[in-house]
Amino acid sequence: MPTQPTRRAVLGAALAAAGTGALAACSDGGGGDHGGGHSPGGAQNSDTYVSPGGKEVEAAEAARGSGPVRKVSLTATRARLDLGGGRTVASWAYGDRLPGREVRVTAGDTLALTLANHLPEPTSLHWHGLALRNDMDGVPGLTQRDIAPGADFAYRFAVPHPGTYWFHPHSGVQQDRGLYAPLIVEDPKEPLAYDKEWVVVLDDWVDGVDGSTPDAVLKELSGGMGGGMDHGAHTMSGREEEREEEGEGKKDGKDTEDADGDGPSRMMMGATSELLGGDAGDVAYPHYLVNGRVPQDPSSFSARPGDRIRLRIINAGGDTAFRVALGGHRMTVTHTDGFPVRHTTGDALLLGMGERYDVLVTAGDGVFPLTALAEGKKAGKKEASALAVLRTGSGAAPAASVRPKELDGKLVEAGRLAPDPSVALAARAPDRTIRMRLTGGMAKYDWAFDGKPYSAKHRRPVEAGERVRVIFDNGTAMWHPLHLHGHTFALGGNAAGARKDTAIVLPHRSLTVEFDADNPGLWMVHCHNVYHAEAGMMTVLGYRS
Repeated sequence: MPTQPTRRAVLGAALAAAGTGALAACSDGGGGDHGGGHSPGGAQNSDTYVSPGGKEVEAAEAARGSGPVRKVSLTATRARLDLGGGRTVASWAYGDRLPGREVRVTAGDTLALTLANHLPEPTSLHWHGLALRNDMDGVPGLTQRDIAPGADFAYRFAVPHPGTYWFHPHSGVQQDRGLYAPLIVEDPKEPLAYDKEWVVVLDDWVDGVDGSTPDAVLKELSGGMGGGMDHGAHTMSGREEEREEEGEGKKDGKDTEDADGDGPSRMMMGATSELLGGDAGDVAYPHYLVNGRVPQDPSSFSARPGDRIRLRIINAGGDTAFRVALGGHRMTVTHTDGFPVRHTTGDALLLGMGERYDVLVTAGDGVFPLTALAEGKKAGKKEASALAVLRTGSGAAPAASVRPKELDGKLVEAGRLAPDPSVALAARAPDRTIRMRLTGGMAKYDWAFDGKPYSAKHRRPVEAGERVRVIFDNGTAMWHPLHLHGHTFALGGNAAGARKDTAIVLPHRSLTVEFDADNPGLWMVHCHNVYHAEAGMMTVLGYRS
């Protein structure tokens, strides 16, 4: 199926065709807050904004030091992926597995990863949550050129902070295919004591199912509510639900791909959640996954009764918040978005797209469901969910539809977490306040900041060394998980909140965050709903030169 061009795709193609001069021009603006910069790694054209490859970026990277080099080779390629239960799908992935193979380094290392692009389209690689050098951040048209089909790109940067991170493209809606993998940065002075570690990656899946692709989903959504199309939710009939529960309902044991069509409607209607303030999401996904597996054939993690297990939970979804609980267990939250918090115990977590939580559990004796409820979304009359299994003894695996009571227990909320003193921002009055109003809606699918769709030329200025306060004022009827590249911020207006890089802003509510401007460059701020971002809900914070 031909893909729908997006603003970033068009921009990236123009840059690839025109070369260095065009990228410099893209970084140039028209004066005022729309002023210029200079080409990544190239000569300076203006002193208004720091270049992604400029001397300020080089100096910040040098200050991080250069530890042992960890070399990795990665290939983005077409792949047929096994989702379990006889379901296979044609998609794009890093190699032949879902999620992609985990990359693990130690804080202080230098990561040298070469990405080879064997896809039919340009791609890129963004390191979600890392405070890295700006020209390695992986945003085509802003910090680098697209990686063309058949080409490769060598990413190399110091990795300063331990924690749970992940990587994915920043090109169109490619992230909603199979192009994602965990990045685990170990702490050389790890303070936690545990026996085993379980990396848990959550995802919502549509690619390759009955001819659907993320590009077709974006095309349908972009038509808005008045586009004349059938925007009914993709739901299952009673018999289809039964077949799904029994592991049936596949054609020749596979989810088929219709190369000539866009697949069925995937626009979701009537998905509601009190936790998310109303509308839960735009897309009705046919599958929800934990570590690449459907709930009818879940992945399993083995331990011994009494083991202390560290779970690193990552929401790699495109349009779904997950409410997560481990049946028969309480969870102690130790980190969010890679940074430690004062330990807080509860029954369940809510993760927006891009968020991560580390938790500790003490394993019971038996077989237990790790359920990730697709918050507010249903498949027919049933709540949709993903599933994995913790196994410390004999017994049958839980049913795909299992719903542990812990899902309705004490929810650990990000806004109530306190940072560990080692990472808390020092109390300080903000030097600059930036207010961003979230705008748009489903009627025209015109998501944006301040009513202006994304342009790489439009920057919101900051100065190195400033304490920056950002107020996200959500004027829409939808929740948005907002992500800041290259930094972590403190939740709340007094620097006393947990350190995060991605946070949920509820509809018709405001969220205030603060960060120290200590990593020069041009940095994206965007909604991590991949479809909202591509519709235009992205902007740039630019360090003045």
